Amino acid sequence: VLLSAETTQEEDTPAATEAEEPNEEEEGEPFVMPNLIPPKIPDGERVDFDDIHRKRMEKDLMELQTLIEVHFESRKKEEEELINLKDRIEKRRSERAEQQRIRSERDKERQKRLEVKARKEEEEAKKRAEDDAKKKKTLTSLHFGGYMQKLVSPFIGVQCMF
Repeated sequence: VLLSAETTQEEDTPAATEAEEPNEEEEGEPFVMPNLIPPKIPDGERVDFDDIHRKRMEKDLMELQTLIEVHFESRKKEEEELINLKDRIEKRRSERAEQQRIRSERDKERQKRLEVKARKEEEEAKKRAEDDAKKKKTLTSLHFGGYMQKLVSPFIGVQCMF
């Protein structure tokens, strides 16, 4: 649609200035749109609103494309970080599993050594008990035999010990 510049300036001037001015009262800091340059409207010439609309659409498309690129770059970085994190977790799991396996092997070996040691001590204690029992038996049999010899001795008045 082509209209004269005079009619569009009279109708759109108050609305355009209100929309372009930043609203400083509400936010406290000025609102700045990046790369926003209002199209120049020549005085006294015909204004092509389709051209203005097309330029605005191109600018919006450029903004969207840059936002999309930034988004996908950050997503790619996050994806790489996630992959690295998963690799670290898996590596740590395998290291822990290896450590636990080694620890369990050491514990088994220690248990076996303790069992062998306990068995040896038990056998030694048994052997000592048997030796002590044999000594007691031999000592008691010697004392008992000696007592009997004294009683049965052919020399009644003479005590002799063999």
